Amino acid sequence: MEMNPKRVLLLLFLLSCFSGVHLRSPSCHEVRTAFQLRQIGPLKFVPDFPGTDGDLQICMHKGPTCCTKRMEERYQVVVRREVLQSIQFLSFELKYRIEKNGGAFQDAFKSLIHIATNHTNFMFKTGYRTMAKEATEVVKGLFTDISLYVLDLGESIEDVVLSFFDSLFPLVYNRLIHPGLSEVSLDYLECLRLTRQDINPFGSYPVKMVAELSRPLQAMKTLLQALNIGSEVINMTENVAFTRECTRALVKMEYCSHCHGLTLIKPCVAYCLNVMRGCLANVADIDTHWRDYISNLDELTSVITGSRGVEQALLRVAPLVNEAILHAQLNGPEISTTVSKVCGQPQERAIASLLDSTVRTPATPDFKLQAVAQFANLTQRRRDFMNYIRRFRTFYASLAEQICEGDILPQDSSTCWSGDDVVESYTNRVVGNGLKEQANNPEVKVRGPDPMVKQVIDKLLYINKMLHGKTTKQSAQWSSREAGSGEGKGEDTESSGECDDEDGCTGSGSGEVGPQKNTHAPEDPWVKNKILPAAAPTLKGAKMAAPSSTASPTASSERGAAPRHLSLSSVTMGTALALLCHWLL
Repeated sequence: MEMNPKRVLLLLFLLSCFSGVHLRSPSCHEVRTAFQLRQIGPLKFVPDFPGTDGDLQICMHKGPTCCTKRMEERYQVVVRREVLQSIQFLSFELKYRIEKNGGAFQDAFKSLIHIATNHTNFMFKTGYRTMAKEATEVVKGLFTDISLYVLDLGESIEDVVLSFFDSLFPLVYNRLIHPGLSEVSLDYLECLRLTRQDINPFGSYPVKMVAELSRPLQAMKTLLQALNIGSEVINMTENVAFTRECTRALVKMEYCSHCHGLTLIKPCVAYCLNVMRGCLANVADIDTHWRDYISNLDELTSVITGSRGVEQALLRVAPLVNEAILHAQLNGPEISTTVSKVCGQPQERAIASLLDSTVRTPATPDFKLQAVAQFANLTQRRRDFMNYIRRFRTFYASLAEQICEGDILPQDSSTCWSGDDVVESYTNRVVGNGLKEQANNPEVKVRGPDPMVKQVIDKLLYINKMLHGKTTKQSAQWSSREAGSGEGKGEDTESSGECDDEDGCTGSGSGEVGPQKNTHAPEDPWVKNKILPAAAPTLKGAKMAAPSSTASPTASSERGAAPRHLSLSSVTMGTALALLCHWLL
């Protein structure tokens, strides 16, 4: 007997209404297949045919279902895993670029340290052969300490530079200023080292070196810390914790359709956005701080590779050391007098003819800059890195959208899953990003701030503080340390000695500065950004005299009258007059 097609359609419609579910077949075969392919759990948890389970707490509906309580439990575990995998997939390349460039910047810095060390040693070999061998260890110590500072394992740049000049002074004194000395005692060498800052034989050059190195090296140090913290932030994001309410909403969106036998239906776009924005509400609040972080990376890398960057600063060490040594030689007699009063007279004996009086004559070593590989490769890396990472400025603001744009969005489909049924469109209001926007979220109830996300924000704020607020305290410290004789003056008038006690200032032994001298360095654009103090730093161990202060006679009597240093013009004039008198006689 042939059945009327209309009756067949009517019968199917009635069966569908009677069942109350959207099962496409009377079995749960497709659900079991999806359960197995997604590795959700053992197949024994999935029934062969639809039934009823009164213990369901998430995917509840009237009528037969292919879900059980144990399936719901597995769905909660798997859905958290899947969302975290989506976040890891989206952040994988970002984290890789951050970590790779962190290593590349560090390797480039190590290479520059090696080049600058060789460059400085070359200066000693060509200009000061009598002390070149001994100076090698001192130079090595300087650049080792600089490396430790950048890796946040050592002292400040100021302390590093001052320690270097403390160690250099005994060599300069014994080999250039007062050659011909025998092997002096360790106590005498230690006296020279400890009194270097009081005697101030190198004039303002230690201060200049501190000023030139501080800005780029602090930027390099902060950049390496920032890249490490950036990687930590991504790691913490990839392991964000989901609340119970979020997990239930994710199961309802992803797997409750399976209970109806609908394993291929996709969630509605707006529905997915509400669920993901609710689950990632705290994560989205990282957005503002992440944008600042990207801007900070741009600023730091610009400083490091700029015209006054790390390369130029490190290669300026050798010329500055050379100028400092020449300054000490010009003022050799005065320095010798002061050293004799402070440290006494060591035993002397004639030594090799190599150390004759000509060594004491100020001479500019004729050395050229070594052929140094340009920093072009790092400059290009900086450009490529920043061009790439700027694309991730909105990473946290768009994370929910990126997840919803994956496999869970319907592709060219006229229907979608709304959490309860198959619909043509999602009608609930779509909320915005961030914790404050979730008050009216119809899908997820958001409780409050996440402590782990707060840690992430604190790390990003730390980098911003490092860049823009760290040296404010340092500025105050520098403004009260070591502005000895010759500090803050022009290169041609350093340690001039033309100012005596009656003029309101003292010689090199007191460490005080007259009121008429300007101790401020020229203004630098970086100073405005508070990376360096507004005033030129002063070396530790000396005092800044008040405008009306005069030299204390008591202090002079205790340490002995300090000799007045001669300026370069005075030395030249005196030498010329002496030669003229000798020729006439």
